[in-house]
Amino acid sequence: MIKSFAFRIYLVALILRLIPVILARGLGIGLDDMFQYDMLARSLAEGNGFRWYAQADMTQLASYVDFDLTSVKDYDPHLGIPTSFRAPLYPTFLAIVYFINGTDFSRFFAARIAQVIFLGAPLAPLTYLVAKQLFPGSSLDDEERRKKKERTARIASWIIAAYPMLLVYPLGLGTENPFFVLLLASFFFLSVSVDKPTTINFLLSGLFLGLTALTRSVILPFAGLAILWVWLSLKQRRGAMLIALALTLTITPWIIRNSLLHNKLTGIETSMGYNLHLGYHPQGNGSFIFGPSLELLPILDDAERDKVGTEQAIGFIKSGPERFIPLAVNRLGYFFGLEKRVLMYFYGNNIIGFVPLPLLLTISAILLLPFVFISTSAALGLFALRWKPGHVLLGLLFVSYILPHVFILSEDRFHLALVPYIAILAAQFWDGGLGGLFARWKEGRSGKVLVVFAFSIAIYLLSNWGLELIRDWDKIAQLLGPDGNQSYFPY
Repeated sequence: MIKSFAFRIYLVALILRLIPVILARGLGIGLDDMFQYDMLARSLAEGNGFRWYAQADMTQLASYVDFDLTSVKDYDPHLGIPTSFRAPLYPTFLAIVYFINGTDFSRFFAARIAQVIFLGAPLAPLTYLVAKQLFPGSSLDDEERRKKKERTARIASWIIAAYPMLLVYPLGLGTENPFFVLLLASFFFLSVSVDKPTTINFLLSGLFLGLTALTRSVILPFAGLAILWVWLSLKQRRGAMLIALALTLTITPWIIRNSLLHNKLTGIETSMGYNLHLGYHPQGNGSFIFGPSLELLPILDDAERDKVGTEQAIGFIKSGPERFIPLAVNRLGYFFGLEKRVLMYFYGNNIIGFVPLPLLLTISAILLLPFVFISTSAALGLFALRWKPGHVLLGLLFVSYILPHVFILSEDRFHLALVPYIAILAAQFWDGGLGGLFARWKEGRSGKVLVVFAFSIAIYLLSNWGLELIRDWDKIAQLLGPDGNQSYFPY
């Protein structure tokens, strides 16, 4: 039954994601990140290595960025510059698609189809399987209880299958596409190891953690905590060592490559300095800000850019230490913000043309309200958590993933990686309802603390969204006006 439902929900998720991709068959790319991933993928597909900013690509961006070639030795205008700024796995995925399809304009459609099949649609069945691991039905449970557990897992997977922002995300050439599914696969194998602490499960956990890190290295703190969790919570010393071994073997070749490129020890990607510079910039608010985001781009030597960005960020902090805490608070708010940035950019820059107000409001509601609904439900669904190993692992994931964004740089799109787990908690709340909350309250002091914490999180989320709407109301009003599609907001 598990395999049967998992396959059916995959097909549903696949069809729903294919619809926007087919409708947008002629869509190109527009954001800097997409352009960079495309450059890297084309270079790899053509056998030129992990390079970007060949002369033809640089010419296209010349009106936006005045690139400085003085820091680059032996610049090759045909091949471009070897880089370590981006993690390698997503450009490699695109390169495989490009190699098979070719590098003409049709490559974008081919990449989006591949993303739907291999990265987007699998999120739904994986969410179902993770939910079954986090809240399993005991063999001692009665039939009704087992049915409720199954129904809860299915609800969570249906949320992910039809979640609007996840339906359209394959349209973008962004690293989040593989990051979401690889992180979920990592969590699945870790959670399976609770009941089945086998060599293969530990090795797969380490492998997928390594692949996730090669997509976005921000997950490395969770990888480290997961290894400690296996050692201390599962009491599987050998398992922890196997995970660490698989993780190390997966990421080390790329670290060696980057270290040789810069003649010093270098991590998976050299974007930390850039992100710190942007996150603490005097003109910034802790999130992505156009303008300051262009200041370091002319530096084409990645190590130099990373160094300059870090030094300037430290200078920003020293010159205004009183901003540190407010910026962190801002970033937490942006992390859990409404998913409106993509809509504001694409509609406000006339990419999809004019949309009548009633239809625009309907589209906005479809895109924004699901996160409001499931995240407040998930906050209240925290009552279902116990001190079980799987629940501890879930807490470690939330904390270790959120904190780096709170202290570096944050956007609302970053919370999408947590939506599958939020959906599982939301389904738990819908299953237990307020009766489950009251029952937990009666369990004693620990139950009362958890219920108070759950309500506090829900109140925080509602307050955060209210403040966000007040803060951005001038832009929202402009967007909803008669010329809203020509607002031309920067991303």
